[in-house]
Amino acid sequence: MSTEEIAGSWFQYFPEHYLWSQVMCGVLNQSHSGGSNLFETDQVGKRLLGKEGDGEAWYQEWHAMAEKTQALAEAEEKKGHMITASAAYIRSAIYHYTCERFILPTDPRKEASYRNQLPPFEKGMKFRVPDLERVEVPYEDTTLPAWYLPPKNPTGNDPAVAFFDGLDTCKEFTSLGGGLGLRERNIGVLCIDGPGQGEALRLQKIPSRHDYEVPGSAAFDYLDTREGVDSSRIGIMALSMGGYYAPRIAAFEHRYAACLAWGAHFDYHEVWVHRRKVLEAGGTIASSSMWQLPWVLGKPDMDSAMEKCKLYTLAGVAEKIRMPICITHGQDDNIVPVDMAHRLYNACGSPDKELKIFTLEDGGSQHCCFDNGPMIGNWIADWWMDRFGTGE
Repeated sequence: MSTEEIAGSWFQYFPEHYLWSQVMCGVLNQSHSGGSNLFETDQVGKRLLGKEGDGEAWYQEWHAMAEKTQALAEAEEKKGHMITASAAYIRSAIYHYTCERFILPTDPRKEASYRNQLPPFEKGMKFRVPDLERVEVPYEDTTLPAWYLPPKNPTGNDPAVAFFDGLDTCKEFTSLGGGLGLRERNIGVLCIDGPGQGEALRLQKIPSRHDYEVPGSAAFDYLDTREGVDSSRIGIMALSMGGYYAPRIAAFEHRYAACLAWGAHFDYHEVWVHRRKVLEAGGTIASSSMWQLPWVLGKPDMDSAMEKCKLYTLAGVAEKIRMPICITHGQDDNIVPVDMAHRLYNACGSPDKELKIFTLEDGGSQHCCFDNGPMIGNWIADWWMDRFGTGE
């Protein structure tokens, strides 16, 4: 097998459509935490074969599976089968979120689909995690929505991590794909939708901002005043686009004890210059659709979004990081070059910094290691456990 073949040897459901394959792989990887199952995902995938790039077909098939799974959950709940019901409620929520991925923000079904996933997610997760809390984090003149997953065995003085999303994810995904692993290691987790993310974007219309230390400080303030949290052991983490957000927060909000970038960024504008060329040429090796960036940044078109995006750089910022930081990245990341991780590491001013590049042999060499979710989730949770000394 050639080097090129090895680098591309991750599971691609739609071999001719990288973006659809990436999202399918992400859904499949939620199976280890209960966000999907192989049979249901495969059923949707089979019906979508030959329709690659058809956002309406994607919506219809995932919406149908979300409704079917929710009906199963309700039927099982009536029978008193709450373990089965709660699992189906959680899967239904993730399918509701997945179905809106490729429909335009102007389509009312996008907001409706997100609203539809909140009740089943909360119902299913509260059975699985009885002390799960819906949280509204004070932020400027409004609030940011979050889920708080307390430590599994609280001691009354436990560490906590504020966990922000990326460009395309939401707090429900991060609660499952990261939050549960930290909770198991006795670390509290605030899975929060910041500006430009999840519920904050879809239901509150709050766009992203380059100075993410503002919502980052709001998250710290919330955790700092929360009973049972050790204020000296509060960490900051984010994934994908959050590989810009988390280091930016770490550079300016020095109250955090440590930082982890789940997938690195250094110059987000530079990345989007390349993505725009790919998308305009009809390519699919990108993390999102062309309209995603303007929507997230709160701009009317791609040109104005690209102009705002110039502010999203860690040049002259990373040097201000003083706290311990871990930077992770996939060696074969096709949408954010691994060079970004090296540039961030080299610029980072912290004397305690770690760069972990995952290879195919490690298992999980693609963007944010989405091709091996269980592996990267456990690795990151263990890093936090070792950093905060919680043990298992």
